[in-house]
Amino acid sequence: MNIHAIKAIYKFEMARTGRTLLQSVVAPVISTSLYFVVFGSAIGSRITEVEGISYGAFLVPGLIMLSLLTQSVSNAAFGIYFPKFTGTIYELLSAPVSMIEALIGYVGAAATKSIMLGLIILATATFFVDVRIAHPMLMLVFLILTGITFSLFGFIIGIWADNFEKLQLIPLLIVTPLVFLGGSFYSVSMLPPVWQTITLLNPVTYLVSGFRWSFYEIADVSLWISLGMIGVFLLACLLVVGWIFRTGYHLRS
Repeated sequence: MNIHAIKAIYKFEMARTGRTLLQSVVAPVISTSLYFVVFGSAIGSRITEVEGISYGAFLVPGLIMLSLLTQSVSNAAFGIYFPKFTGTIYELLSAPVSMIEALIGYVGAAATKSIMLGLIILATATFFVDVRIAHPMLMLVFLILTGITFSLFGFIIGIWADNFEKLQLIPLLIVTPLVFLGGSFYSVSMLPPVWQTITLLNPVTYLVSGFRWSFYEIADVSLWISLGMIGVFLLACLLVVGWIFRTGYHLRS
């Protein structure tokens, strides 16, 4: 294992965050604050509690998961797409660096950035609402596993995309709607029976539900099902990445 190569890729990607600080950190924090103002104040005045939890506090896990999923996909997709776009991917392919080492560097950096952002949003939320975390270690497990899984998904999108339109297609048309429809801002039990069934077909519902359980011990589905869904999605992403490495799909073209 070429640790030096992994560290070089990881440090380069992390340094990019410093160069785009407003976009990478400040903008999501401001967006989170606006969510609390709009949803927490406006809607919270009409929905005071959800399953015994104040609506503002109920929003926190959903908002963190919203940012975690979108930022993980975005960071990883752009991280691998730009070397393809600029042509520096050929330097990587010709260097004594295996694709596994490149994967660890790119995905590790993307996951680190999104997890750090999630923790920053959690800290920001404490200025607006009283947040309690019943199971801090389990919360970190969900945060790390989800960050890694969706960074892998973003890496796949970055490899698949051959233009900027495709790079934005799946995050905007699929990931973001799934997050909004996955119980980030409401409990599934608040929906009519038909919509409850439809919502439970959304895989993001299980991630949000399990993550919220680590805060307040309330969930729309079983904790073990939530953990199982993360495991299934992680395995699926690893299998796709393995196939990409075996076939060289879009790596050399």
